[in-house]
Amino acid sequence: MGAQDRFRWHEEARLFAGTQEVPRAPAGDGDNFRGLPASPAYDALTGLTAAITDQTPFCLSDRPLANDITCSPGAFLTLTGGASGLPKAVRRSQASWTASFGVNANRFALRSSDAVAVLGLLSHSLSLYAVLEALHLGLDVHVLADLSPRRQAAQIAKVGATILYATPTQLRLLARGAATPLPTFRLVLCGGGALDAATRAAVERLCPNAAVQVFYGAAETSFITLAEANTPDGSVGRPYPGVDLRLLNAAGQPTANVGEIWVSSPYLFDGYASGDSTDTRWRDGYVTVGEMGELDEDGHLWIRGRRQRMMQIADQLVFPEAVEAVIAAHSSLPCAVLPRDDALRGQHLVAVVEGAENRAQAEGIIAACRAKLCPLTAPRRVYFHPELPVLPSGKIDLTALSDWLEGQL
Repeated sequence: MGAQDRFRWHEEARLFAGTQEVPRAPAGDGDNFRGLPASPAYDALTGLTAAITDQTPFCLSDRPLANDITCSPGAFLTLTGGASGLPKAVRRSQASWTASFGVNANRFALRSSDAVAVLGLLSHSLSLYAVLEALHLGLDVHVLADLSPRRQAAQIAKVGATILYATPTQLRLLARGAATPLPTFRLVLCGGGALDAATRAAVERLCPNAAVQVFYGAAETSFITLAEANTPDGSVGRPYPGVDLRLLNAAGQPTANVGEIWVSSPYLFDGYASGDSTDTRWRDGYVTVGEMGELDEDGHLWIRGRRQRMMQIADQLVFPEAVEAVIAAHSSLPCAVLPRDDALRGQHLVAVVEGAENRAQAEGIIAACRAKLCPLTAPRRVYFHPELPVLPSGKIDLTALSDWLEGQL
């Protein structure tokens, strides 16, 4: 592996944790794998940049790592979002990320005068990627994970950040917390979940001069697709440069209908260092993480949902993600749809919406789902939660929410 395939801290890049600049540490002696805390941000960045300087393998985590976890020089570990269980440690070559740094630099015209804002913890691969890309290319980067959304917005305005990496949840919180628009942003890069219409509209009001680019991927695959200005609403776009997609049916054959998404690219992971998933499989150089989708005639990918969440209700195939999209469009509120056992149909759905109890709103949500989908896939009941639990990745914590729901039934 050549030097160009390793992470670096470019001499023109400056690094900040909130309001505090992180100094460059002198080069030390490379040693064995380093497990680093993901917070507070200053400590996380100090440890990360020391590992980069020393060319030492590393992992940033918000929970203790197993004593025997490790990886080889030229590699590093990052964590999955944990939406379907405990986060897994993903083993990657540094080259699997540096390969896309140049692609993004060209596509988004990244330049040394840009300043990148990062809202999430470095245990989340989206945040870690944004920091490493900025440092590698010579851009200033501001990690704001330790600040409230209100203070994040104030610091962004103070430093004049031009590029934002964030999840939809982080964008919603930032839009709520910001006292005024943030006109210095020219580019918002959103990943880690579906960007609903209400959140997109809030982002466009918050960042009136920014192009909003949504990408789809996973910790195991990095970039898969990129949505652009002409992408149809609801699609995650066409394949990212260097990515080849296949959709396979249950028999493992190519399909023109809904199928499991398989990916081949230079950006794939090498395996799990801890944890495992029956949904993640390899075949002929392609990998799947168990997500289902469909390609239209123009090559746009439409995500239908995770295979793990897919269910049958009275012999009808149902993706809770499709119901969540309808609720989000109707109510403009964060929500999650979960299955409950049903003696007659096997399962039925209930929805949990963030906010105060509102019976009229609940009835409106159910009616909207019945009209847009069908009675069987509409939630039977809507619950309200004051603040939906989220993972460090910014995704809704479905396990915690399911536990909460058990206490409401």
